[in-house]
Amino acid sequence: MRVKVQTDNAPAAIGPYSQGIRAGNLVFVSGQIPIDPATGQFVEGGVAEQTEQVLKNLGAVLHAAGSSLSQVVKTTVFLAEMKEFAAMNDVYARFFTEVPPARATVAAAGLPRDARVEIEAVALIAE
Repeated sequence: MRVKVQTDNAPAAIGPYSQGIRAGNLVFVSGQIPIDPATGQFVEGGVAEQTEQVLKNLGAVLHAAGSSLSQVVKTTVFLAEMKEFAAMNDVYARFFTEVPPARATVAAAGLPRDARVEIEAVALIAE
């Protein structure tokens, strides 16, 4: 059974998709971009500041699903430019400290609303 995950603590979906979907003991979180859910605007700054907001948004969706960043098993990071990898990675490492999830990082020709970074995740739900 699939269950829609939705929270006001992360940006609303800007298309025909869900913020996340619970399926069994897994939650699949749609790609998050650096929108501050309180303002509906991008956070100011470069890829480091954007990565921090993206991971906060991911955490909010995971929390709404009954999970957390510590339960993430796989992420996919999309970067507008691979030359920003190190700055993104420094912030990412602060959020995933003990057992980092498996990850793929790819350069994308374009991201929604010209974001510098977008991250999606798959996590376990503790039952």
